[in-house]
Amino acid sequence: MKQYDAVIIGFGKGGKTLAGALAAKGQKVAVIEQSDRMYGGTCINVGCIPSKSLKTSAERSKNLGGDFSAKAERYTQAVAERERLTTMLRGKNYAKLADHPNIEVLTGHGRFISPTEVEVAFADGRREVVTAPQLFINTGSRPRRPQIAGLEASAYVYESSGLMALAALPERLVIIGGGYIGMEFASMYRHFGSEVTVLQDGDVFLPREDEEIASAVLKHLTDMGIDVLFGAKTNRIADKDGYAVLSVTCADGEKELAADAILLATGRIPNTENLGLETAVVKLTPRGAVQTDEYLRTTNPAIFAMGDVVGGLQFTYISLDDFRIVQSALKGEGNRTTKNRGAIPYSIFLDPPFSRVGLSEREAKEQGFEIKIVRLPAAAVPKAQVTGDTAGMLKAVIDAKTSEILGAHLFCAESHEIINLIKVVMDAHLPYTTLRDMVFTHPTMTESLNDLFNL
Repeated sequence: MKQYDAVIIGFGKGGKTLAGALAAKGQKVAVIEQSDRMYGGTCINVGCIPSKSLKTSAERSKNLGGDFSAKAERYTQAVAERERLTTMLRGKNYAKLADHPNIEVLTGHGRFISPTEVEVAFADGRREVVTAPQLFINTGSRPRRPQIAGLEASAYVYESSGLMALAALPERLVIIGGGYIGMEFASMYRHFGSEVTVLQDGDVFLPREDEEIASAVLKHLTDMGIDVLFGAKTNRIADKDGYAVLSVTCADGEKELAADAILLATGRIPNTENLGLETAVVKLTPRGAVQTDEYLRTTNPAIFAMGDVVGGLQFTYISLDDFRIVQSALKGEGNRTTKNRGAIPYSIFLDPPFSRVGLSEREAKEQGFEIKIVRLPAAAVPKAQVTGDTAGMLKAVIDAKTSEILGAHLFCAESHEIINLIKVVMDAHLPYTTLRDMVFTHPTMTESLNDLFNL
C-alpha cells in the first residue's frame, strides 16, 4: 500500500487544479484517472473545448455555401482540427501533473475499499492500494441513456462525444432532447449543412428560461431550418440499410423519421457507480450525486467531492470554484462556500449565443419583487450592424425599489462575454445605473448595456 498526502479520483478541472496547488506546497499527491483519453476532464476532451471548436468551424462554414459534398468536406476538416486541439490539450494537461515531482498519475479505475483506502485497477490486470489522510472525488458525469426499444442495438445512435468524432457529416440528424446540449448541437450541425430535427418531450421550449427570450430563440432556430417537434416520445429505433428509422409519437400524431445519425441529448448523471462509496461511508443524494455540505465535505470527514459528481450546475467553472471552496476548507478558513458564489452565469452556445444570470421576469414576480423590465433588440446595437449579427434581443429585470439588477437574459452576439460584466455588478450590489453610465469602447457589443439600461 502506498501512502500519499492526498488522493484525488478524477482528472477534472477541480481535481487537477487541487493536485497542482497541493503539490506546490510539497504534498505528495496521487491522481487516479481511469481513461487515458480523459486527462484534463470532460471539458477538454468531450465537452466545452471540442464542441466549441466545431461550433467555430460551423459558423465559418455557414457562409461558404456549396453543395452537401462541399459542406461535408469542410466538416471532415473541422473534425480533424477538433481532434488535433483536444489531443494537444490532453497531452499538456497530463504533462503538467505527471511531470511534477510531487504528483503521480495512476491510469486505472479507483474504488474505495475502506474509508481512507482506494484500490486502483489497471488495464494490465495489476492492482494497487493507495491511501491518504485526505481524499477527493472528482469523477464527473456521463450522458443519461433513455430506455427506448432498439436504442442499444442501433449503429446510428451517438452521445455527444461520439457524434463529434464522426468524420462524415450526417445528412439527416435527429436529436432526442430539446435542452441546452441538444440546442447547441442543432445549431452547430445545421450550420454545417445537416437537416436537423429536434424531439422535445415536453410542450414548452426551454421551460426554465424567460418565456420571451425562449420564444425568440425558438423562432430563430426554426428560421434556420431546424424542425422542433413538441410532445415527442420516441417509441422505437430500427436500423435499415445505411440509416435508422425512429418511430415517434408527437402532439399531432405518429411519425417515422429517417436519420443518418441520432444524438442522445437527454441530460447527464453523476459518475458514482462502482466507486465503493458505501464502503467509504459516503452517502448519495436521492438523485444519485455525492452528498456534501456547503464546504463540499462528504459524509466521510476525510473525503471531499467536486464538480459534476456533486450534482449541481455542470460547468467547468463551477468545478474550478469547487477547488477554491475545498482549498479554503483545507486551510481552515472556510470563507468560501457553495452558498456565497454569487450569481451564476451560463451560456448556451447557439448562433448567436444565449446567456443568462439571475432571475427571470416570472421568477422575480413569484418571489414578490416589484420590478422594472428593460429590453433592447440586438439590431439596435451598432456593432451588430457592423458585423451583420443582428439576430436576437437583450432583456433585464431590475428591482424597482433598490435599482439592483435581479437578472439578465442576453440572446445576441458575444453575450457569453457581456454576461460576466453583469454578474460583477450584481454581486457587488451596484445599481443598474453603473452599467447605464459606464464608458465603453465603440463599436462593441458591450456598449449595448448603455442603451439597455437607459430607463
